[in-house]
Order: sequence, then C-alpha cells, then structure tokens
Amino acid sequence: MNFCVQCGANTIYKVPPHDNQLRFVCRLCGHIHYENPKIVCGCLVRSDDQVLLCKRGIEPRKDRWTFPAGFLERHETTLVGAKRETREEAHAEVEIQMLYMQFDLAYISQIYQFYLADLLGSFAPGDETLDVQLFNEKSIPWEQLAFPVIRKSLESYFADRERGRYRFRHFEIPDRTSWTSL
Repeated sequence: MNFCVQCGANTIYKVPPHDNQLRFVCRLCGHIHYENPKIVCGCLVRSDDQVLLCKRGIEPRKDRWTFPAGFLERHETTLVGAKRETREEAHAEVEIQMLYMQFDLAYISQIYQFYLADLLGSFAPGDETLDVQLFNEKSIPWEQLAFPVIRKSLESYFADRERGRYRFRHFEIPDRTSWTSL
C-alpha cells in the first residue's frame, strides 16, 4: 500500500505504537491500515447420493472442480454469502442444513466456511463457471479438484454419510505442509 485511504499521503510499513504487528501507517495523518483475513464461503450441495461441483472458469486453478464458493461481501453473513455464491456460480437454489466445515488457513490469511445444503431444483454454469455437474462418490474427479479444502470436505462428507450423522469440523492450517497431517 503506497497511499493512505484517509488523506492520500504516502504510507510507511512499521509497527505502530502500542501494537505488535507490521502495518501500513500514514506518514501524514497517522492512520493505521489494518489488513484482515479474507473469508470464503460456499456450499457443499447434495442431491440424493450425489454432490454438486463447479468447474472453475477463472484463475486460480481454472479448469479444476470445486464447490460453489467465493469471497464474502461487505454487510453479508456467511450463510447469505454461501447462498449467493451458489446462485452465482451454479444458478442453483439450496436449503442450508448446517455449517459443516471451517478451515483457518493462516499462511494465506483466509478462512473458508462451507455449509451443507440440499439442492432445490435445477442448476447451470454461472459466469465464472465452465461446467456444473452432480457426482457420486465414485465418479468425483479426485485428481482434478481445485483445492485441498475441497478434497478434505468431500472425504469428511462421504465418511459422515456412511455413518448417517453429520458433524461440524474445524481445521487450523498454519502452513502449506500441514495438509499432509490431516
């Protein structure tokens, strides 16, 4: 960040007084610019014994399969954001059942929240989606999944479905190497 959003003056990257983190601070007015984690929300959408996956039409991981999900907008709850992202990316309406998965990815300053949801009606690709399909466990393109959070969520979902009981799960991922221990 080169310029202050308050007054337009140059910023400096330093630890402000009474703080312990490096932050951008305005050289003129002293405004502290905080950088907070981004929240990604979406749905693990199910229909009978299948789940809905979207083929990404944008980077990162274009042409890979994922849940309908994206960044939370200002003034939105994660539940509202998850439903909006599902409408935008899969043109699908869902009935939310529960908050199902949360991943705290400290190394990229992101938090992912996925809701377990039931599909209500039809679906089709949205503007940022190349394809949308329902997959059963055996037909999921496991080697073409976009992100580790999708794989872990699907593995947990199918294990829960086998048990006949779904429970909320939370994972803290401090660095890239932590995925191998899950």
